[in-house]
Amino acid sequence: MSEALEMTTFRLVPGLTGADFVKANQDIDAYLRGRPGFRWRRILDDGGTITDIVAWDSVADARRSAAGITTEMADSPVHATIDHTTVDFRIVPVLHRVSP
Repeated sequence: MSEALEMTTFRLVPGLTGADFVKANQDIDAYLRGRPGFRWRRILDDGGTITDIVAWDSVADARRSAAGITTEMADSPVHATIDHTTVDFRIVPVLHRVSP
């Protein structure tokens, strides 16, 4: 297996903040923790653009989880926080890694 990153960028629905988005993710966080291959998740707010990065053991693990976010987790409140016209979603294998 090789590590993969799921990287999503988007803008929030007008009037919402990064804190609103994080709060709406409570059920998604629990879902991710239970998925095979899950390593970690980071959410960043860069001046209104949200970057959501999830590390997986493999591209296959990332793809399975992403499919579940749109099917099993379709009723999650997080979906109502995202301006879906701005979403850029990618799953990419890690080419190189440096650890301390």
